[in-house]
Amino acid sequence: MDRYLTVAEVSAAARRLVTRYPGAGRLRRVGTSRAGRPLEMLSVGHGPAHVLVVARPHPDEPVGAVTALALAERVARGDGRTPATDPARVTWDVMLCLDPDGAALSEGIEEAMAGPAPALERYFRAAFRPVAAEQPEWAPIESSHLPESEALFDLIDTRRPVLQCSLHGIEAGGTFVQLTDGLPGFADSFHTAAAGLSVPVQHGTFDALYWENPAPGVHVLPPPESTGRLVAGSENIGRSTWCAPQRHGGVTAIVEVPMWASALADDPTPHPDAVHTLRGLSRLVRDGGEQVTVLLDKARGFLPTPEESAPRRVLEWMAEGLYDLVADSWGPLARQVAEGGERLTTAQVCALDVVARRQPLRAAGLLLRLLSESDDPVAPALQDELHALITAWCEDFTRALGLRWIPARDQADLQARVVLAAAECAVRSAR
Repeated sequence: MDRYLTVAEVSAAARRLVTRYPGAGRLRRVGTSRAGRPLEMLSVGHGPAHVLVVARPHPDEPVGAVTALALAERVARGDGRTPATDPARVTWDVMLCLDPDGAALSEGIEEAMAGPAPALERYFRAAFRPVAAEQPEWAPIESSHLPESEALFDLIDTRRPVLQCSLHGIEAGGTFVQLTDGLPGFADSFHTAAAGLSVPVQHGTFDALYWENPAPGVHVLPPPESTGRLVAGSENIGRSTWCAPQRHGGVTAIVEVPMWASALADDPTPHPDAVHTLRGLSRLVRDGGEQVTVLLDKARGFLPTPEESAPRRVLEWMAEGLYDLVADSWGPLARQVAEGGERLTTAQVCALDVVARRQPLRAAGLLLRLLSESDDPVAPALQDELHALITAWCEDFTRALGLRWIPARDQADLQARVVLAAAECAVRSAR
């Protein structure tokens, strides 16, 4: 499968799998979204140990649904059986889409990304990511109670998985994995999987900037008391669904694969001018955010209100301080580098570069969508300005990081291999 799948296509494929392998798989509803959409789980195998796979936790990261189906198919088919894929030993519980409401607002991303070499610009015009308080995995950190989060917590407490795998995707860079605890033997298998598909491993990442880093691309959550080593805004990460398996002795692996690869992502050489570059990236995210906010100011009077529009809520959330939060988070790092207490590699700066560029692009894409739905006479001129910004920013993004598209089938294949490697380690450790 060399394209992403819609939620409806994933659900239909899961039903076909259950029919094709009688007795091997079961599909059931495990919850209901805020908007009344079903939360479906496909279970394959009957073993006492459980591996929980969570697909599409973010609606703008569609690869996980393809991965989830491939994993379920492999276990149901029964060929190449290993301890982790032995249905008599392990039950694989696959949540097909954690955020179907968000996925509905990202409808069109699958079509936009079809074809042999989709453009970055098409992605940002179609993608939608909700505010943190409306992201099921992250909402508990914000003290937000979502039915999707509660459904996942319930699954974790009833299934008590030895491993939870959250399937994520990053716009650009390299592949990496965040673990809530150590997973002995995992790193070598992870590196082998990435090398086998010629996907760079991300050495250093914004998402786990200060986490333990026992091997390239592998990051382990620091102890709870080490809040100063977390990305700004994640101090209460222990409340997230990621950390819930720990109360049952389980581990969570957040598996990130890139849509577009950059050779800079696995360049471990010292960056020649990290301080100057960090300051430039801080300006980049602030300036880009300010340009989008200026256009938002001109449109506020005729756009849907935040109460009735999820994209509008995101735009206001970003305008109210997200750009500054991201830019400010690099200040201490720049000071450490300037004082000689820290050295940054080209790969680490590449990871921050991706974040600096994507934040304004996400906002620009959402505002463009809202304007395209408006009949206000001012809207077309604002759309033209946003079209120009998105085109210029995406061209610069692609050129600066030397991006190359990774086929969707390779993204999913890599993610599946990494999940299987993690499962082998977790099942072995749980004996």
